[in-house]
Amino acid sequence: MPTKKIIKKEEEKAPKKEVAKKGLYFYAVGRRKTAIARVKIFPSDIAQNTLTINEKKFEEYFPVSRWRDLAKAPLALAGEGAKFSVEAKVYGGGISAQADAVKLGIARALVLFDKELKKALKGEKYLTRDPREVERKKFGLKKARKAPQWAKR
Repeated sequence: MPTKKIIKKEEEKAPKKEVAKKGLYFYAVGRRKTAIARVKIFPSDIAQNTLTINEKKFEEYFPVSRWRDLAKAPLALAGEGAKFSVEAKVYGGGISAQADAVKLGIARALVLFDKELKKALKGEKYLTRDPREVERKKFGLKKARKAPQWAKR
């Protein structure tokens, strides 16, 4: 007995710009060396780019301005109209690698928030994960590549 196939046509919807609902956040992970940053971005009308890292104030966690500027760079690129509240949990690595991991996490979360920012962020290389890692030490050598002194005769 033949059966009828029911074919449902999916309705084509016009792409809508995502509008953040109250309490909604955008989550992304950034990594650099052994540092891992888990970043949540909350779109906010009140807060003008408030950042907390490991439940500490941003300025407290990154005391050097170079690290602060590095981590905040994607938010600066998003523009003056963009208001976000950022929470990040960072662990592993050194403070400089953590700042880089936060930068990548913020950039990835901004792309989830607004797809139009992707081109600008990619152009500034904020969405590129730095692949450099520590090379392992080999046996028979003093470090990864440093060999003990060798005499021909």
